[in-house]
Amino acid sequence: MPWAVGGLRLGRDWVAAPDPAALRARWAALTDAEGAERERLFRPSRSRTPAAGAAALPGQRSGTARFADDPGPCPDPVRVLREPFDEQWLLPDQRLIDTARPELWRVLDEHQLFLVETPEPLVTAYLPAGRLGKVRPLHRRPGGAEPNLAPGLPALLGERYGGWVTPEDVLCWILAAGRPGPRGYEVPLTADPERWRAGLELGHRLLTVQLRGARGGEPPRLPGGRRPYVRSAVPAWPHELAYDAGTETLSLGTGTVSPVPPAAWEYQAQGVRVLEAWFAARTAHRRPGAEGLEALGPAQWPQGWTSELLALVTTLALLADLAPERAAFEPGPGLPVAELRAAGVLPPPRWARRPASVLDHQEEGPGGQFALL
Repeated sequence: MPWAVGGLRLGRDWVAAPDPAALRARWAALTDAEGAERERLFRPSRSRTPAAGAAALPGQRSGTARFADDPGPCPDPVRVLREPFDEQWLLPDQRLIDTARPELWRVLDEHQLFLVETPEPLVTAYLPAGRLGKVRPLHRRPGGAEPNLAPGLPALLGERYGGWVTPEDVLCWILAAGRPGPRGYEVPLTADPERWRAGLELGHRLLTVQLRGARGGEPPRLPGGRRPYVRSAVPAWPHELAYDAGTETLSLGTGTVSPVPPAAWEYQAQGVRVLEAWFAARTAHRRPGAEGLEALGPAQWPQGWTSELLALVTTLALLADLAPERAAFEPGPGLPVAELRAAGVLPPPRWARRPASVLDHQEEGPGGQFALL
């Protein structure tokens, strides 16, 4: 997957939140403020200030005039991946985002998947918008028209393994066989068709769990006896998260969820427990010291967050179940480098490392001008 892009750099935390209503409230507070107060709430950076305009993000409706002169209406928040396994919402206005990566927005559609380079590879159907790692889109153009794969790779693999190889097959193989290495993320390509098929089977299971029902799929479920349920209602606002391994109970204040397998509670990404990070993100606006627009959030715990929590527990439990199988997976003997070079797979050409030109309509630039590419 030669084309890789750095993740979105927001520059200010208030433009993303777990609750879309909070983003609309923040927008209203910012646009109602004037002068120095608006400047303070905005939190200017070298890249973005209220006095600067910016182009509209591809596929999004937002103002392009200087924010200080004409903020325009609040853009509809969009779903993004903020942290590993934490889907939140973002205000899609480039005037508010330090580095918005328009090239990723241009290829964002119902066919797209994004591979995020983390120690354990992560795939999402949503735009990654946080401190996650390099982002590799599965497709270089909208509609799944061109795979982000080294030219010649699908044909070579199909010939080697005796069947049609799709871009999603390669993605599944990466999930099963890819590992961090001294030169970055490394993906061995097996010479054994049986190993390829075994890796695909494992990778498809990993992909299904990670997508969590996105793109119209069925959300993964644990068997009935292991399925988490709300045993005691979550209070209006839970102040702490706790876990009892003996009873496999997760407590949100006086509310309880069980059974929560110990492996789901202990599941970590980037060195922190995913469940603890997820809860911290939803209580950040109520912490002592929260100020400015970041302090605006729901007054009561939204019921939808509890449903998200149950789905997250399921995802982490299933990934923990698959972890030993993935760790033990061996790709077997690799394809010779000479064969990859002869097929034109290595080295990938320069154009494959750059975004494709996909501008098939006019995009509004700063101040209402139209962008030319």
